[in-house]
Amino acid sequence: MINYNPIGYFETEYTMQSGAPRQGMLIDDAKGIINLKEDYVKGLDYLSSFEYIWVIYHFSEAKGWESEVNPPDSDHSFGVFATRSPRRPNPIGLSLIKLEKIEGNKLYVSNVDAFDGTPVLDIKPYLPSVDDAVSIKNMEAEIYLGHHDTDFLNDSLVKEFVKGEK
Repeated sequence: MINYNPIGYFETEYTMQSGAPRQGMLIDDAKGIINLKEDYVKGLDYLSSFEYIWVIYHFSEAKGWESEVNPPDSDHSFGVFATRSPRRPNPIGLSLIKLEKIEGNKLYVSNVDAFDGTPVLDIKPYLPSVDDAVSIKNMEAEIYLGHHDTDFLNDSLVKEFVKGEK
């Protein structure tokens, strides 16, 4: 058994009814707050030195999973591991988020793509020397998958791609 406990929660304007950005990095005004539990505040020391952070979180609203998915606006089905679908065997999300400022246990962030109340599992700094791998093969695959054709998951897309409702 593997157990994880949230270290905090997202506070955003996004709900299951309103939808959320599909890729937060594409929307600068997608702002939010990560409310960290008090036990973890000391772990924030020196994090404000970084402009971007990786946030690992639990897709708490995702229901079930499928081995193949059809991303929004794509004409193709792909294996779930070739997509960023929230409906995964282990519903774990990973987002590169801009850190605006830290005040106490609150991290003010932008480029957010998480629903309000989403549990945060971990935070790590983005290190451009090791986290930036640009390749033609990945760019071509990304275009083929259509990852950025729809910038915002609205209500009907939330029902299909998060909850698995047809």
